[in-house]
Amino acid sequence: MEAIAKYRYAHLSAQKARLIADLIRGKSIEKAYEMLEFNNKKAAEILNKTLKSAVANAENKFAADVDELFVNQVFVDEGPYAKRFRARARGRANQILKRTCHVTVIVSDKRGV
Repeated sequence: MEAIAKYRYAHLSAQKARLIADLIRGKSIEKAYEMLEFNNKKAAEILNKTLKSAVANAENKFAADVDELFVNQVFVDEGPYAKRFRARARGRANQILKRTCHVTVIVSDKRGV
């Protein structure tokens, strides 16, 4: 039994989100909630929201017991960039990339990774 939740087009770089995703991969749901709750990064808030959604999916679709669930997989993929320009000296312009990412959380009743 696996339940999946996705958070798409998060306004955050994938590199920053992966740092937090590495913390919760393979942990129990209870332990993952604790780690995300006391982390003050923006990525922790996004991953917490996605993890809650995956747990709710497991409860509603498979009638799973929350105490027996583990974070089986977490991965963060890059999303599309929003391209902006900043004016520079002598009529030039520099490009600014506003990065986005797609977060996927998979919970399972078997310990993964």
